[in-house]
Amino acid sequence: MSKRVLIVDDEPNILISLEFLMKRAGYEVRTARDGEEGLDAVMQWRPDLVLLDVMMPRKSGFDVCQAIRADASLAGLRVVMLTAKGRDADVAKGLALGADAYLTKPFATQDLVQRVRELLGDPA
Repeated sequence: MSKRVLIVDDEPNILISLEFLMKRAGYEVRTARDGEEGLDAVMQWRPDLVLLDVMMPRKSGFDVCQAIRADASLAGLRVVMLTAKGRDADVAKGLALGADAYLTKPFATQDLVQRVRELLGDPA
């Protein structure tokens, strides 16, 4: 059974690109267009990993990450924050809230796939 990856981003072009990339890497993929929709999808679909944008309407990626980490039933869920907010303070905040990785846009697609595979324990 393939692992599940949820992509949460308010930018349609990024959603489409990341969905294609993750499917090509062999993952089952769903998408959400804002933080609130993303958190709902986490609770209903129970993915193995979330690719999470920071700056989104209705709920920021920081808020979503914090909610995920506050729920003991989601302890095994991996969170990768993908954002243009690359200042040291933003990276530190994301990691402090429980993100497993923090990648700044733009990023190399190979690096993202490799990071996802590492976090999910999948062979390269």
